[in-house]
Amino acid sequence: MTSLTAGRPAHDTTLRPHTSHRQGRLRALDGLRLLAALMVAVYHYGGRGGEVAEAWGTSPKLQFPTLHTWFAYGCLGVQVFFVISGFVICMSGWGRALGAFFASRAARLLPAYWCAVALVVAVFALPVVAYQAVAPSDALVNLTMLQMPLGADRVLGVCWTLWAELRFYALFALCVVVPGASRRRVVLFCAGWTPAAVIAQAAREPLLDLVLMPEYAPFFVGGVGLYLVHRDRRDVHAWGIVGVSWLLGQHHAVRELWHAPGGDAFSHRSSAVIVLIVTLGFAAVAAVALGRLDWADWHWLTVAGALTYPFYLVHEHLGWVVIGALHRGLRLPSAVTFALTVASMLLLAWLIHRRVERPATPRLRALLSSPSR
Repeated sequence: MTSLTAGRPAHDTTLRPHTSHRQGRLRALDGLRLLAALMVAVYHYGGRGGEVAEAWGTSPKLQFPTLHTWFAYGCLGVQVFFVISGFVICMSGWGRALGAFFASRAARLLPAYWCAVALVVAVFALPVVAYQAVAPSDALVNLTMLQMPLGADRVLGVCWTLWAELRFYALFALCVVVPGASRRRVVLFCAGWTPAAVIAQAAREPLLDLVLMPEYAPFFVGGVGLYLVHRDRRDVHAWGIVGVSWLLGQHHAVRELWHAPGGDAFSHRSSAVIVLIVTLGFAAVAAVALGRLDWADWHWLTVAGALTYPFYLVHEHLGWVVIGALHRGLRLPSAVTFALTVASMLLLAWLIHRRVERPATPRLRALLSSPSR
């Protein structure tokens, strides 16, 4: 989903002597990214109705009579992603100029995204696929990642989260990267965005909502605060940012995702379980920040992290196509279809990473980083 990479930032000269800032790749964070993506996939395959019911031929409630209720909580993987994104964008933006920051983000996001858009458009254009492709003009607009504000039909259902990510990048770049990252500046960024987002929600002003994202700001800010904790675990201000972000984040998650049980509802999401999942998401990233998961230094976690973004992009719509082919076409059992669909999307993600991202990302970064003539 996100442009989450684990490159290391330049050392911050504003750190205090008791810093716990550590070098090296945070492999556990890569594992958390894939776990969050799998949560979202579980939701899209068995935790909701709509188009996925067309893929299965019946509602996932009938395919997974017990599990569908738990699958419905998988949508909270997005909130976990946003916490991770706040951590990683602060880490990768520290010590970088605006041009380098822009080149890094664009090169990380665009190659796999363009490939995913092309794949979904091509597959949906096949006569044997029942899903309707978007209009050619809208498909072209999707290549810009700006289809959401323009009101164009989306090729990728998950692209709404990328639009939130882009707005976060813009805010962070303007407030932190342009003037130069420092602990004080990052703290002020968090301390400014948090109340501004609350005011935006109270004001009910669409422009403020668009810019400040009150329902998602606590997760991004919480991740940024956890990166400050990673640099200095005794930073009281950083812990305060994390605590306030968690309190606001769980409130927004419950407000947006809780619904009472009823005959028309696909499932019932308990407010207690929503709060628990949000808490576990913050706690997991905090464990990485504090070095509690440094023992998870396995190479395969780096591979898992590399697969996360392309998997997130392709898993939903192409996964529905695979579900229909395996379950309705080959009559495979629901559990087998579910497992094979996830495996096939991971394989496709690996191919995109190897054949598209690996060659294209460094070239695009170099092109965007080259000085103007």
